[in-house]
Amino acid sequence: MLGKAFIFLGLVTMSLAAEPLSFVRDVQPILTKAGCNAGACHAKAVTGQRGFRLSVLGFEPEEDYEAIVKQGKGRRVFPPAPEESLIVTKGAAIVPHTGGKQIEPGSESYQTLVRWIAEGMPYVQPNEPKLSAILVEPARVTMKAKTAQQLKVTARYSDGSSRDVTKLSLFEANDTAMASASGEGLVKTSDIPGTVAIMVRFGGSVSVCSVSVPLGAPVDVMPPEKNFIDHHVLANLKQIGIPPSPICDDSTFLRRVSLDIGGRLPTLEETKTFLADRSPDKRDKAVEALLSSPDYADYFANKWTALLKNQRSENADITANFAFHAWMRDNLLANTPYDQIVRQILASTGTIVSNPPVAWYKRVKEPTTQVEDVAQLFLGVRMQCAQCHHHPFERWTQAEYFQMAAFFSQIGRKPTAIAGEDLIFHKRGIAQTEHRKTRVMLKPAGLGEPPLDIAPDDDPRLVLADWMSRKTNPFFAKALVNRYWKHFFKRGLIEPEDDLRDTNPPTNPELLDALAKHFLDSNYDLKSLVRVITQSHTYQLSAMPNEHNAIDRQAFSHFYPKRMTAEVLLDSIDMVTASKTDFADLPPGTRAISLPDNSYTRASPFLKVFGRPDNTSVCECERVQSASLAQSLHLMNASDVKAKLTANNGRAEQLTKSELPEPKRIRELYLAAFSREPTADEVRIAETHLLKPRNDADGKALDSQRAKRNGYEDLLWALLNTKEFLFNH
Repeated sequence: MLGKAFIFLGLVTMSLAAEPLSFVRDVQPILTKAGCNAGACHAKAVTGQRGFRLSVLGFEPEEDYEAIVKQGKGRRVFPPAPEESLIVTKGAAIVPHTGGKQIEPGSESYQTLVRWIAEGMPYVQPNEPKLSAILVEPARVTMKAKTAQQLKVTARYSDGSSRDVTKLSLFEANDTAMASASGEGLVKTSDIPGTVAIMVRFGGSVSVCSVSVPLGAPVDVMPPEKNFIDHHVLANLKQIGIPPSPICDDSTFLRRVSLDIGGRLPTLEETKTFLADRSPDKRDKAVEALLSSPDYADYFANKWTALLKNQRSENADITANFAFHAWMRDNLLANTPYDQIVRQILASTGTIVSNPPVAWYKRVKEPTTQVEDVAQLFLGVRMQCAQCHHHPFERWTQAEYFQMAAFFSQIGRKPTAIAGEDLIFHKRGIAQTEHRKTRVMLKPAGLGEPPLDIAPDDDPRLVLADWMSRKTNPFFAKALVNRYWKHFFKRGLIEPEDDLRDTNPPTNPELLDALAKHFLDSNYDLKSLVRVITQSHTYQLSAMPNEHNAIDRQAFSHFYPKRMTAEVLLDSIDMVTASKTDFADLPPGTRAISLPDNSYTRASPFLKVFGRPDNTSVCECERVQSASLAQSLHLMNASDVKAKLTANNGRAEQLTKSELPEPKRIRELYLAAFSREPTADEVRIAETHLLKPRNDADGKALDSQRAKRNGYEDLLWALLNTKEFLFNH
C-alpha cells in the first residue's frame, strides 16, 4: 500500500503541472481504444456487459459519464484511492476481468485514468474546445508491396488548437488481404496491388488514408480508348503498373454481352451471323440489338423486383406480384428515366390494380424499414445502425435517421373491397417523426441537409424524390452506376456495392465520378449507361490474365469471370439441351429470368440450390453466387437435369438424327454451349466417344442410333459441367 501511495502522490504532483484532464477529451478515447465500448463488450445492446453499459464507440459521452461516475454504487470510480477504482483495475486485469487486460498497468493510458479520478473526474473543463475533425497523415500514400508506413493522427479543435492522438486512435483496413493496420497506426502492405483504405477513428470523428500499392510491371501495350471508361481505367493501370489483357475474341464477347444484357446465351443463328460478320462496328450493333430486345427488360426486371422485395406470402399476393413485375418490365423496355421509376415507387398512391408501384408499400410497411430500404437501395447508404446510435463508420446520427423517416410519416392505409389489398394515400398533416431517444419531433431532411417545412397538403415523399434526383445529390447517381458496374464487372468500384461512405472510398474515384456525370448528363438513361459500359474496351478485355495481372482484384486489368445466376443458368441449360422448364400458372416456354416473384424458387429445386434469392432483402448479397457441393451434385445427377439431357426432340436427339457430318454436328453443339468453334482436339475426343459401342442396363448392345444418342447425351452432360459453361467469362 505504501508503494501505491507514493504512485498516487506522484500522480497528484504531476497533475499540478499538467493540463487538467476531462472525460470527453481524455478518458473516452482511452475506453474506445481499449474496446470497452465495442458492440461485443459494454456497448452490447440493451444490457451491456454484466450490468455496465456504454454507448457504442462512445458517441454518447454524457450517458457514459453517468454510467461510470454515478452508477454501480460508486464502485467504478473511487476518488480516495483512484488506483483501486474498478474502471482501472478491471481494464488492467489487476482483478478478474472477462474482457482480459486492455490497459497495461503503469502505461500512459493507465496513468491518465488514475489522474482523472484524482482530479475529481470532471466531465469537461471550463471553456473546453470541441473536437472539429481529425487529420491523418499521410492522407494518400504510395507504398511498395510488403512495406510499412507509420500514420500520424492529429485532432483539430474548435479553438484552433491541435494534438497528436495517434496512440488513442483506432485503425482498420477495408481490405485486410491487401494491408493491415496495427493499433499504433503502422500500415503493412501485402503483395496484392491496388488501392486500400485505412479507416481512422477518434472521438466520434473518422478519416481515411488511401494507400496505393503499385505492381510496377512495364505497361508497354494498351488497347485503344473507346470512351471515357477506358481513359480512366487505362490511366490507373498505367499508374500502378499493371498491364491489361488483350481484347477478347468475337465469340467470347457475344456470349459475355448476351448473358450480361439479355440474361441468356446467344442463339445458334445469332452466333453464326455474328462470327461471319466482318463489319468493324458489329459489337456496337450487338449491344444495341440486345438493349432493344425484350430479354433486356426481362433480365433487369428480374434484378430490380428481387431488390424491391416482390415477394409472395399468400395467394392474395399473386395479382400484386404479377402487376408490379409487369410494370417494372414495361418501364425498362420503354427506357423510362431511372429517377422517374424511383419517383413512381416512392410516391405511389391508390391501389395495386390502378397503380402497380403501390405493391412496394404492401411489402415495406414500417417507416423505419422504408427509410432503411430506400437509403440502401437508391442512395447506397446503410442507415440501420443509426436507428439506435450514431453510425460507427459514418457521419450519420440518430437525428438524421429519424429526419429521413419523417418523409414516410404521412402514409395512410385504408382497406379496400379486395381482401388483403390496401388503398395507399397521403394523409394531410405535418410530416414529422419522434426521435426514439430524445422524444423530440423531427422534421424531414435529406442526408446532410437542413430540416424542411413541408405544407400539410404536400406529400413529403415527392419532396424526398426531388432531393434524391437533384443533380447535386452526392449519392443517387453514384449508387446506381456503382451497382450497374458490379453487375457487368463482378465487383463494384465500391464494395459492397450499396455501402457508399467516406470511410469506404472507390478504387477509382475519377471513374466513379465520370460514370455518375454521364448518367446525370443523360438524364438518368439506364440504357445509355449499359451501352457506354458494354461498348468500352475495358468491358471487352479478355478474362485470360497475362504474366503480370493475374493478381489484380480491383483495377479491371482483365475481365473477372463470374458464375451465372440461378435463373440464367437454368435458361442456358434449357437452351443448350433444347428443352423447357414449366412453371405453374405461367405460359409454356416462360423463362426463369421472367419469373415475377420468389414463389417459384420454392417449387424449383434447381433455383433453390443455385441461390435464387427469396426477395426479402434490398441487399444483392441475398443472392448466393458461391459454388457448393450441392450444386455440383445437382448438375451431375439430379433428375431434372437428366430429364433435359434425354428429352424427346431435345438437342441429343436432334443431333443424332441430323444429316450433317459428325464434325459439323459437334461444331453445332459447341457453338450452342460456348458460342465458339471446337478445337481439333475437342472434335477428335468427341468423335472417339460417340463411336464407342454401348450396352443397355441388361448388358445387351444398343443399336447404332440409340448408342449415338447416348453418346450425345454424355457429351452434353460433360459440356454443362465445365467451368467454361457455368461461368460468364
